Amino acid sequence: MTTQPLLIELFTEELPPKALRRLGEAFAQSIVNDLNKAKLIKADTAFESFATPRRLAVLVQGVRSQAPEQAFTEKLMPVKVGLDSEGQATPALLKKLASKGLAHLTVADLSQESDGKQDYLIAKGMAAGVSLKQHLQSIVEKAIDSLPIPKVMRYQLADGKTTVKFVRPAHGLVALHGDNIIPIHILGLEASNISHGHRFMGQTDITLNNAQSYAQQLEQDGMVIASYQKRLENIRQQLEQTATTLNLTIGQDSAVEDLLEEVTSLVEYPTIYIGQFEEKFLAVPPECLILTMRLNQKYFPLFDKHTGKLSHQFLIVSNMAVKDPHHIIEGNERVVRPRLADAEFFFNTDRKQTLASRVDQLNHIVYHNKLGTQLARVERVRALSRYIADKLGANSAEADRAAFLAKADLTSNMVGEFPELQGIIGAYYAKADGESASVAQAIADQYLVRFDQPITEHNLTSVILFIAERIETLVGIWGIGLLPTGERDPYALRRAALGIISAFDALNASGYFKYTDKLKLIDLLHTAQALFVKAGIDINPHTALEVQNFIFERLRHQLQTQHNRFVVDAVLALNPHLDEVIDRVNAVSQFTALPEASSLAAANKRIGNLLKKVEGNIPALHKEKLSEAAEITLANLIENIAPIVQSHFDKAEFTQALQHVAQTKEAVDAFFNDVMVMAEDDAIRQNRLALLNQLHQTMNLVADLSKLAQ
Repeated sequence: MTTQPLLIELFTEELPPKALRRLGEAFAQSIVNDLNKAKLIKADTAFESFATPRRLAVLVQGVRSQAPEQAFTEKLMPVKVGLDSEGQATPALLKKLASKGLAHLTVADLSQESDGKQDYLIAKGMAAGVSLKQHLQSIVEKAIDSLPIPKVMRYQLADGKTTVKFVRPAHGLVALHGDNIIPIHILGLEASNISHGHRFMGQTDITLNNAQSYAQQLEQDGMVIASYQKRLENIRQQLEQTATTLNLTIGQDSAVEDLLEEVTSLVEYPTIYIGQFEEKFLAVPPECLILTMRLNQKYFPLFDKHTGKLSHQFLIVSNMAVKDPHHIIEGNERVVRPRLADAEFFFNTDRKQTLASRVDQLNHIVYHNKLGTQLARVERVRALSRYIADKLGANSAEADRAAFLAKADLTSNMVGEFPELQGIIGAYYAKADGESASVAQAIADQYLVRFDQPITEHNLTSVILFIAERIETLVGIWGIGLLPTGERDPYALRRAALGIISAFDALNASGYFKYTDKLKLIDLLHTAQALFVKAGIDINPHTALEVQNFIFERLRHQLQTQHNRFVVDAVLALNPHLDEVIDRVNAVSQFTALPEASSLAAANKRIGNLLKKVEGNIPALHKEKLSEAAEITLANLIENIAPIVQSHFDKAEFTQALQHVAQTKEAVDAFFNDVMVMAEDDAIRQNRLALLNQLHQTMNLVADLSKLAQ
């Protein structure tokens, strides 16, 4: 059976740029999936999706005009319903066959099969495959209906009567199978072989030779690069080449990639031009200039290759290729100048007031109507910062000062215009006011997503504020009942939890948990909860414990991507100190590789089950009352090993602790082979349970080993 390429193109008004790539991919994938389901293509058939600001399209190779015959098995109805007493078809059966398109079948063509309860009439045979011409309409309609459209528009068609819904008004439809038009009708449009070129360059209407020539004809005749990915790489290459000629660079951070995606969705035939602004604006913090150029104007700022400093030049991604672009360049420079002047004005105006003098203004900004103002929040974060600093042996005054100033820039003109600069601009103002470098850095670092940099005395204040701010958020928001649900997490509590985990990991890796009175997550959460209660805020009394569980659940998901889930569950079952989790997981992972591990895990589970049956408290062990050789041997071994295991555990030497636990295997096996734990004599039974309780406590210091039993 011969096959040909299939092209579907929907030509529209300008599509939402931030959703364009997703729309293009979804449109193509839906059509390909349904062609495959209909057996009109093979499962591995190649296809290419296209998306420009004014079109969605897909080119699928090797599409059949008619799907091959398909074997079918149709369960019709019980025999007693479908056949009368003489074995002839009942009206019910005839009606069923007609509804299934099987009216040509007779009773002799049907088979009978039992489902274990009764016999059924079964129709089997070969059915003609679907026709592309007949089926394509429903395939494209489904693709359109299932698009992840951010917001649907309603608009009237040319007849002035019919209203349709789509992301943007559609003005053209192409459906070509090879060079044949498939007559489908979508959104009031009839399919043709006419596509459309660039709005200002190339041919307006392009008659396509065939489906395969689509991309080439659009680019050559219509000045449109239809492939989203090809257009993106074209822009990237032009940007890098132009920057190189200036001995500058566009940078490599994620913001560059985000902007590259956005401009790809705004142009159909990209051309790069060089613009510039007055060098006096470079006195403004570069983040302000970079943000306004990228966010408001979609320009690519340029940086010195060696120092990384912002230059006074930028690159414009234009949708127009002209011989003399000076009008385009001047127009863009004229537009950006007032933006930069505004940033300069805001910066200079803000500088007339110190950051510290702005703090009182936070009393007029509501943080949450149940949690009070931003100033009230600052006081809680200050208290938590001092608490954390004391536990880590850090400078409490520095931590308090950073927390005091942390939110002050919310009242600045610059943050009012550019909310994305929270913390960043505050750090500039703190430096200008003569605040210490560690305080200024902490203000800037408070909005990091993760704290995964090594901790030194220079950024210790930063990690303290980072933790305090997130603990206050988690306890406060959780405490008033605003928990994350499904995919909804408006207060970013999941991100806050992951941030805390990253900070504890960084502190642990840098040796800041070597103190006896170290920072403990549950104590920190209880301290935060007490601050809300002291302020008279009605907060769930179980908040601290629930938030700890929430953080550990985030940690569980994170760890299970890298470690055995049984190992992770064994460690987290004990709610260990957050900073110890990774070391414990690594130790238990090594323990599971020991030959004694599986036997001890099974024994541990058995012991746990026995101890659960004990009513009341388990009594103390009376060693002198032990009589069986196996139980005496086990008791002596526990007496010797338990202090050693405890000593290693206290020093956070978890691997060594478990290695000594492994030495109990022979004695434990012998005990369960030779000793009846649940003896009839109550005193003997209680004493043996007391012995097992001691063993259980020693075995489970590092992790709940019963979780390893599978």
